[in-house]
Amino acid sequence: MVKFSKQFEGQLVPEWKEAFVDYWQLKKDLKKIPILNTDNNATNKNKNKNKNKDSCFTNDLISSIRKLPFFGPQRREHGVIQVHTKLAQTLSKGDLYETEVLEQFADTEAAAEFFALLDLQLNKVNKFFRTKEKEFVERGESLKKQMEILIELKAALKQHHDIGTSSGQNLKEDESISGIISCDEESTKDRTEQEQDIENSIDEVNKNDGQLTDSPRSSELGKSTSIKREDSKSKSLSERVINIQGKSLKIHIPLTNPTRTFSAISYLLRDDMINQSSKKCGTDGRKLHINRTKLKHAEKMIRGAFIELYKGLGFLKTYRNLNMLAFVKILKKFDKVTNKQVLPIYLRVVESSYFNSSDKALKLADDVEKIFIKHFAEDDKKKAMKYLKPAQKKESHAVTFFIGEFKKKESHAVTFFMGLFTGCFLALFVGYVIMAHITGMYKPQSDTIYMETIYPILSMFSLMFLHFFLYGCNIFMWRKTRVNYSFIFELAQTKELKYRDVFLICTASMSAVVGVLVLHLTLVAKGYSYNQTQAIPGLLLLVFIMLLVCPFNIIYKSSRYRFICVIRNIILSPLYKVVMLDFFMADQLCSQVPMLRNLEYVACYYITGSYKTQDYGYCMRTKYYRDLAYAVSFLPYYWRAMQCARRWFDEGHKSHLVNLGKYVSAMLAAGAKVAYEKEKNIGWLCLVVVMSSAATVYQLYWDFVKDWGLLQCHSKNPWLRNELMLRRKIYYYFSMGLNLVLRLAWLQTVLHYNFGSVDYRVTGLFLAALEVIRRGQWNFYRLENEHLNNAGKFRAVKTVPLPFHEVDEQD
Repeated sequence: MVKFSKQFEGQLVPEWKEAFVDYWQLKKDLKKIPILNTDNNATNKNKNKNKNKDSCFTNDLISSIRKLPFFGPQRREHGVIQVHTKLAQTLSKGDLYETEVLEQFADTEAAAEFFALLDLQLNKVNKFFRTKEKEFVERGESLKKQMEILIELKAALKQHHDIGTSSGQNLKEDESISGIISCDEESTKDRTEQEQDIENSIDEVNKNDGQLTDSPRSSELGKSTSIKREDSKSKSLSERVINIQGKSLKIHIPLTNPTRTFSAISYLLRDDMINQSSKKCGTDGRKLHINRTKLKHAEKMIRGAFIELYKGLGFLKTYRNLNMLAFVKILKKFDKVTNKQVLPIYLRVVESSYFNSSDKALKLADDVEKIFIKHFAEDDKKKAMKYLKPAQKKESHAVTFFIGEFKKKESHAVTFFMGLFTGCFLALFVGYVIMAHITGMYKPQSDTIYMETIYPILSMFSLMFLHFFLYGCNIFMWRKTRVNYSFIFELAQTKELKYRDVFLICTASMSAVVGVLVLHLTLVAKGYSYNQTQAIPGLLLLVFIMLLVCPFNIIYKSSRYRFICVIRNIILSPLYKVVMLDFFMADQLCSQVPMLRNLEYVACYYITGSYKTQDYGYCMRTKYYRDLAYAVSFLPYYWRAMQCARRWFDEGHKSHLVNLGKYVSAMLAAGAKVAYEKEKNIGWLCLVVVMSSAATVYQLYWDFVKDWGLLQCHSKNPWLRNELMLRRKIYYYFSMGLNLVLRLAWLQTVLHYNFGSVDYRVTGLFLAALEVIRRGQWNFYRLENEHLNNAGKFRAVKTVPLPFHEVDEQD
């Protein structure tokens, strides 16, 4: 049977862990009582044996008398303890509870300390529940108003459509209604109240903690006061103010994709051309069209906000139930240890306390269900529950490589195939190493054609799946340390990859890659010409690309398509709103520059048809492809810099500009290396050393201080931070030292050190693998810091921006 403490830890909301009952500390305090009781009994036994017999007889007599009916009511009235209720200084804290010990315990002082801690936990739970309930109730009222506005606008649009139809006009499918743009200049300059709250909360975190949070979900609604944007960014492209049916509304549709961005920019340009002569509104006002597309976007935003609200209310229900169960369990343990009847007395207080007696959250959850079923599910409760309560993944995507949907049974099938492919990979890899050693492929005097054409494919797949394997290790460690990576990355729990799935993909893919290379090397050793075998590695690459874009529901379709979308967002970084998963993946690409260069070379080799003549030098001789290869070295840093610029544009924090400077310094260092490769002289060498050293210092500072949140001077953990997910501090110090050493891998560019008789290409692969390993351990601490920032602000649900905001007519 699983202990309650394990169940409690496994079911609590990770971001709210500090707000739950400290069950473990209560158990520690409870253990002090029987130890002291044993000591006291031993002392008394040695000193007064006869008195003990008399005392036992007396106690038995008193206990028997107390069981008589006329003693019962009097004893129940006083009890072992008495819990007093005090009014708090502020209404937000509610009632405070304080327990008075009425009877003598074996160690009364230890019992008093236990109840003091128990009272503290009860007061903490009540305060947190009251605060969260208030936030959710306010959010619910706001969403109900949003729903009313949406219904009103839909009715107006339908009425406009009916009038046009009755008058015989040919209306377009996306017809629109016109509203009046407010004359207030601030209405088009200010951001939504919610986004201003988010900015203030981030500023507070940065000021108090000295840490940077790279997550777009940086606070919850209503925690901060409003602030104004800078003059250069005061005008929001996505906001418009309309006046319809007597209401002045501000519409905010976030510019999350290129279509919305270009649409907003084109609208502004057209609006500026029409109103060049005057900045103020005329008597007729400026017209704004509200069409079905905008209402559809607004409806989608409101639906997402309802889903997140319902999710938060579910967390609050879990918070109530788990804390109630924790109080019951710890009181039972206390009664068992002390042989006193405390549970009925204190439990009545807990049951009547605010967190257990308030039903506002339950009523709000029922209201959300009704609204969602009526307006978003066409009165279909089953359909609504698929959004509000998505079921956990029941099917296994990968039991074989051609799966529809199979029932998952404890992941045994995935584990079996993972072990099977691991064994296949190891056997094939050992065979490949032996064959390569016998044929002398990796020595300096090796087969040049093989090393220039086939080896880049092995290097590319090795780096890619090594990175993916480390991601599986990250998932394992995040789950073990209770880092809520699914929430941070905004992954659907029904579709996210588990670490077993990641390991299965890695082992199966590398088994296929090494198997094909063994087959190719075997054919070459048997005397087949390169003309006959050169297409085999190219076909392998083509198969992987086809599997990536395969439209059928096999081999983790949802994850593959999510990956493609993220890569699209990265490539078009300035046009897409940046979320955590996007810039996290872009950081991974910054560590995969060698892999991208190999991919570009292999693509050039096969697309240009050079494989038919084994002209492996064609791509390097042609200026166009050579320049493209150098551009690939800059692209990941450029994409990441554009993401920083977009985040600065959206959020207005100068820290994003500072982060942008880090990637600019990396691009300058890469440019100096490229120039040094072209023309090797002392001048370019000095420039490489200077630029790379500056970029390394910049990157190390950002890694330790901003991304990991370490090197805090006043931390209780020297040179770390106050909150640590790993128990041993040595892991953090070791990781910092390893990160420092691996950041200096660029010195190989200057030293050109060779490992014995190993080919320089193998040395390059080894150094690239070290950078991938560095990135793998960077990932864990980056997500750990993000999780702690979320837990510090108790952020367990996303804050979805709302589309409609009423504008005060006086403004």
